[in-house]
Amino acid sequence: MRIDLTGKNALVTGSTRGIGRAIAQTLADAGARVGIVGRDLGRATAVAAEVGGGAQGFACDVGDLAQVAALIEAVEGAFGGIDILVNNAGLTRDNLMLRLKDDDWDAVLNANLRSAFATTRAATRGMMKRRWGRIINIASVVGITGNKGQANYAASKAGLIGLTKSVAKEYASRGILANVVAPGFIETDMTAAMTPEARAAMGQQIPLERLGTPDDVAGVVAFLASDRAAYITGQVLVVDGGLVM
Repeated sequence: MRIDLTGKNALVTGSTRGIGRAIAQTLADAGARVGIVGRDLGRATAVAAEVGGGAQGFACDVGDLAQVAALIEAVEGAFGGIDILVNNAGLTRDNLMLRLKDDDWDAVLNANLRSAFATTRAATRGMMKRRWGRIINIASVVGITGNKGQANYAASKAGLIGLTKSVAKEYASRGILANVVAPGFIETDMTAAMTPEARAAMGQQIPLERLGTPDDVAGVVAFLASDRAAYITGQVLVVDGGLVM
């Protein structure tokens, strides 16, 4: 049975490339109208044209709370409401703990965690009125396992899991579901730049013996956004080929 999101409005942050771009395309292919969000409006608009289905581009630095508030207002004004919120935007500033700068800690926590808090707080107001909503936060297996040199990133993703579970409990009675998708090693610009030896070593850690694709993640997001996942909330779905089983 095909996932049908016809008539639903979705907002996907960090959706001009990589996993976010794949999520946006998959939701649009399922019938949703999608708000494409990136720092550069021209790039977001171009991607929206490629995605089709009435998609529209919006510019936002998700680390800036004022811009996040303006984004939600702009999307709701353009679409008439937000039914599906996918918090995918994020960044990394890796370093060992003793070398990690305060600014690098703050930047990662703001972009990866505080932004999800701000978008969720704003978008759920309309969802509560309609008594229907889907919030899907893109975390990482690093938020479950931790990782050397990524204390800030791991903390932000673990915090995203805790935030999602709290939101799921607070809003369940209003028909709003909140879940986490935690990807493992996924084919992205970063992994494409790795040496063949490094990629092979990475693949050896994965029982399925391959890196995931953005579409592997996007399919899970589309499922969680649909009525086929109507009895799932507060969960962490790990998409990692068995890496951290």
